[in-house]
Amino acid sequence: MGRSRNPDRPRGGVAAVVETVDGGLAELLPDRDRARAWTLLIDGAPQSYVDLDDPAYLSFEYQRRLGHVIDLVAPPGKPVRAVHLGGGAFTLARYVAATRPRATQQVVERDAALVQLVRRELPLDTGARIRVRAADAREGLAKVLDGWADLVVADVFSGARTPAHLTSTEFLDEVRRVLRPGGCYAANVADGPPLAHLRRQIATAAARFAEVALIADPAVLRGRRFGNAVLVAGGAPLPIAELTRRAASDPHPGRVEHGRALLDFTGGAAAVTDSAATASPAPPPSVFR
Repeated sequence: MGRSRNPDRPRGGVAAVVETVDGGLAELLPDRDRARAWTLLIDGAPQSYVDLDDPAYLSFEYQRRLGHVIDLVAPPGKPVRAVHLGGGAFTLARYVAATRPRATQQVVERDAALVQLVRRELPLDTGARIRVRAADAREGLAKVLDGWADLVVADVFSGARTPAHLTSTEFLDEVRRVLRPGGCYAANVADGPPLAHLRRQIATAAARFAEVALIADPAVLRGRRFGNAVLVAGGAPLPIAELTRRAASDPHPGRVEHGRALLDFTGGAAAVTDSAATASPAPPPSVFR
């Protein structure tokens, strides 16, 4: 494993950390404006942003939207049990720990070298009840007890693409098994025109959950650019009104679709099964410029 400090992007004497991990070249870039904040990139693709002094601060647009789901999955401050598929720099696990003290969390991250890098350079709060397992997301999920989780968050990318085996009805069957009655599933879904992958993912969730909603930039929903959408699903009614209010008040306002309008948006797309699953589309190079 190679590791170096990059002197070309310092922040007041603090240099970037560059290290080869299982998934490629990892970079931890210091934020010039926030004293202990860092952005994690893998092969040039932004993965996570962490402010060690303020773990409740969510910089990435899609992570703010996942944060809204976390805020509404239970009354404010109430501890929850959460499973995070995909670790990155543990941004959302840190957020849950900061906003819901005594929450119990499991993080499943396949890249063991990345886990070691993040633990060393961006250590977790010693009081946080966060267990990190280096494993494939679906294999790790299979080890979680039935009905254990209030929340399952999926934010898994390999080479900027979500692996195929995390896009199917069989995968969502495992998610449902792990969730308690009334629990919530939230996933980061990346797609661009013509949005075929996103439409299939909505149809897949609708095939397994009674309630489904989507939070996204209107430009992404119109197929004008590649971007992230947050898919939310559960067996109980979702807090649509509050999600809508929060998404609309974000620095980059988002739109919430649900019900008949969301099903119409799928355009008759079929649910995805393991036998037909494919990875999410690769983003165009211009996305990360």
